[in-house]
Amino acid sequence: MTKFRTERDTMGEMQVPADALYGASTARAVDNFPIAHEPVPASVIHAFGHLKAACAIANQELGKLDAKRTEAIVAASRDVAAGKYDEHFPVDIYQTGSGTSTNMNANEVIANLANQRLGLGLGAKGAEGAVHPNDHVNMGQSSNDVIPTAMHLAALEAVERDLLVALQHLHGVLEAKAYEFDKIIKIGRTHLQDATPIRLGQEFSGYASQIAHGMSRLEKLRDHLGELAIGGTAVGTGLNAPPDFGAEVVRRLAKRTGLPLTEATDHIAAQASRDGLVEASGQLRTTAVALTKVANDLRWMASGPRTGLAEIRLPDLQPGSSIMPGKVNPVLCEAVTQVAAQVMGNDAAVAFSGSQGNFELNVYLPVMARNVLESIDLLANVSRVFADRCVAGIEADVERCRTNAESSPAIATSLNPYLGYERTAQLIKESQRTGTSIRELVAATGELSEEELDRALDALALTRGGVAGS
Repeated sequence: MTKFRTERDTMGEMQVPADALYGASTARAVDNFPIAHEPVPASVIHAFGHLKAACAIANQELGKLDAKRTEAIVAASRDVAAGKYDEHFPVDIYQTGSGTSTNMNANEVIANLANQRLGLGLGAKGAEGAVHPNDHVNMGQSSNDVIPTAMHLAALEAVERDLLVALQHLHGVLEAKAYEFDKIIKIGRTHLQDATPIRLGQEFSGYASQIAHGMSRLEKLRDHLGELAIGGTAVGTGLNAPPDFGAEVVRRLAKRTGLPLTEATDHIAAQASRDGLVEASGQLRTTAVALTKVANDLRWMASGPRTGLAEIRLPDLQPGSSIMPGKVNPVLCEAVTQVAAQVMGNDAAVAFSGSQGNFELNVYLPVMARNVLESIDLLANVSRVFADRCVAGIEADVERCRTNAESSPAIATSLNPYLGYERTAQLIKESQRTGTSIRELVAATGELSEEELDRALDALALTRGGVAGS
């Protein structure tokens, strides 16, 4: 049977689980928001740990906090940053839109941990020499600058150390396949119809380039995600924070995390709007779109094995049907596109949330943090799996690729400079009607010599551009 202790906040008494590190404000929030049963992402909580430690050190250096309390707060905060107490952060995502409940959750947990270090018990915030969650852990801060700061820290770290690393890996695997497939000729396609020949390696090089461009876009997020609101307190004016507080906290955070962090150039804008997160979500959506293109192309090229394109073979990962023996499906391509669908949905919620700021605060912060961080996590995870279990094992059917390229009437496009567009179109239509190859039709008319035909219809040469045979 759960045991409880009684604690008080400014609204009265609350029953708190006896072994919980949080206090009355958190317990009240848990009661108020039994909605998704999904807590704030752990990465945001860990960012809180880094932030509260930096704030305590800054307050001590600015003469606002004594050394004994500072040491206890910093030690407790760093344990929170290390993920040692994640289970003590139960407040639901769908809570007060400023995230105040989660800030108080952090303040209470850190205060209780600090007080234990000082030899005091849980709920000892009123004792002599104790650490108080508001007066000491939250000194010089407001939820309105702390929550945006923690969100930016968590998102930037996840992009830098997880998503960009995963995309770099996928990019390398795609580039390796581009090199491996560089001499394989296949038919190009536009509008899902035959077009001029292309090398399979060129297609994979295009996929690698899409991922590289996505990485470049994500790297540019450093400028805005790295700009932190801390120091603005309630509305961006910095009330109750020393003049140099924000700059000192950011300096400490940058040193501790190794991230490219700066103080907000305008604290009013940094708290009133969430444009940086909206931008980040938009770039995550763009990455999802690029991955969808790659995954869809691969499953088209692997379609078959008898009645589809069957130009490549994807690794067999698992049985594909509960009724059709031997059927194997492009399951990882499907996983990629499902992730992309979720990321696009997350982005729609983030964009709407970002549009709903009023005056000096946006009150959709927790759901924006949740969606952006989920999108980063999903994209990073699926990119690694896609690279290792799908792309790395792709094999090409060289003969099928070449046969498709050389038998398609679209190869006749290279005859335009010799015979003109209209005459070439006539030959293509006749080839489609009779089944006779373009080479045979032109050779029969004598319009070009065998040598000229060899040069003009050299499929490999056609993939290098220019005028065939010149």
